[in-house]
Amino acid sequence: MLAKVLSFCLVGIEAFPIEIEVDVSRGLPAISLVGLADMAIKESKERVKTAIRNSGFQWPAERITISLAPSDIKKEGTGFDLAIAIGILAATKQINCQNLENFYLLGELSLDGCLRPIRGILPICIAVSKSRPKSTIIPLSCAKEAALVSEINIWPLRTLKNAVEFLNNPQVIKPFKLDLKNIFQQNSEYKVDFSEIKGQFMAKRALEVAVAGGHNVLMIGPPGSGKTMLAKRVPTIMPDLTLEEALEITKIHSAAGTLIGKEGIISCRPFRFPHHSISDAALVGGGSLPKPGEISLSHQGVLFLDELPEFRRDCLEGLRQPLEDGFISVSRVARSFVFPASFMLICAMNPCPCGYYTDPKKVCSCGTNKIVNYMSKISGPLLDRIDIHLEVPAIKYKELTDTKDAEASKIIKERVEKARGIQRERFYAECGSASGGRDERIFYNASMNTRLIKKYCILEEEAKELLKLAMTELGLSARAYDKILKMSRTIADLAGSDIILATHIAEAIQYRSLDR
Repeated sequence: MLAKVLSFCLVGIEAFPIEIEVDVSRGLPAISLVGLADMAIKESKERVKTAIRNSGFQWPAERITISLAPSDIKKEGTGFDLAIAIGILAATKQINCQNLENFYLLGELSLDGCLRPIRGILPICIAVSKSRPKSTIIPLSCAKEAALVSEINIWPLRTLKNAVEFLNNPQVIKPFKLDLKNIFQQNSEYKVDFSEIKGQFMAKRALEVAVAGGHNVLMIGPPGSGKTMLAKRVPTIMPDLTLEEALEITKIHSAAGTLIGKEGIISCRPFRFPHHSISDAALVGGGSLPKPGEISLSHQGVLFLDELPEFRRDCLEGLRQPLEDGFISVSRVARSFVFPASFMLICAMNPCPCGYYTDPKKVCSCGTNKIVNYMSKISGPLLDRIDIHLEVPAIKYKELTDTKDAEASKIIKERVEKARGIQRERFYAECGSASGGRDERIFYNASMNTRLIKKYCILEEEAKELLKLAMTELGLSARAYDKILKMSRTIADLAGSDIILATHIAEAIQYRSLDR
């Protein structure tokens, strides 16, 4: 007998409907699986066989043919186990087949018949909401993630036996629903705060400017100066995520499999901290069937690269496109994949290999050639995309033992949100739409092009003279000139000033230490 079961296949961060056909016919007992399945799906034959027997059902001593259609889409993962098992039970008349066309079936089977979680439940449920039917059966542990899509009905079940009982009589269980707004608010608190950092007032001010204007940052300082602590607290001063942004982030993490074992929605801005030994595929995304990399997992959040010169050259050069465009395109022979990658880049490095070149208390053991070679590991095009070069000195004992509470993240965030509000209004009026209009993806001062710099970076006479002096005396480049104007515009926005003053220019010049 032939049975047809509906399921979904995850490709990248998008999901596609799959029809699983199961035919049980006379012949020597064997299982044949076709339809471009990967090894995990091929191994499902043994999992499904054992799960069916251990759940109290009969395994047919006949020839079983399983087809995953359409056959031109490469399929991977363990999410087809439940659908294949139900298809075999339907083909052998151990289950009511009338209801199969009303549900999508998803889940991995353990040998005792329990349903295990799978990655990509959220993007699959989003795809279900755009198709027919709008009902799906999933593992119980995926319930909260799937319920984020309110347009569909979901039935989270614990075992294969529960799934059979439900399909025989679907009216006995009501679909699972979740209060999305309540879950979103409960999980939106950070565990760290800027008030925990002693001293480093200039560094904290620079990070405030960076977040307010969407500027990328490179911190340079000796070991133990607090670079990592500062970077980890940057998300706490970024504006709160909207529900739409949170769902977009959760979708990416769901497709990557980083949500398994966690609950609900990601409602805090991501902070990704990859090790410098990471491969380019793990950083930008890749694989035979590409998955999101670290830059996509940091979408709408922070990507922190510590020990920047130690990263492989191809990894660092792979950052150039997403920093410019806000997405990453990964091409393979069969098709191309586009992953979101709009993030704030924060890098940290020592001033030299030993780390003590700028430390007044410790002697640097590196020669001039060593230092030059160390700094040259970072290419000019990458530095071109980093606005703020920030020196982070070692913390003094007096600052470290100060008992006064530093400024909290909440207070800094209020100033950041005010400055970003000014920029939103500016570029909305300029471009004619919130999405950017003629100047696409212009949301912050850091993204201004030459025309917008000329229009909005208006300097008072004293500021012009100061900038002219800096250009001539410090030998700053044309690239540095544009970066200083963009940062000055952000500093002016934080101060609520329409015109860029000399004090704004002076502060911006301090944030270009490598140009000096």
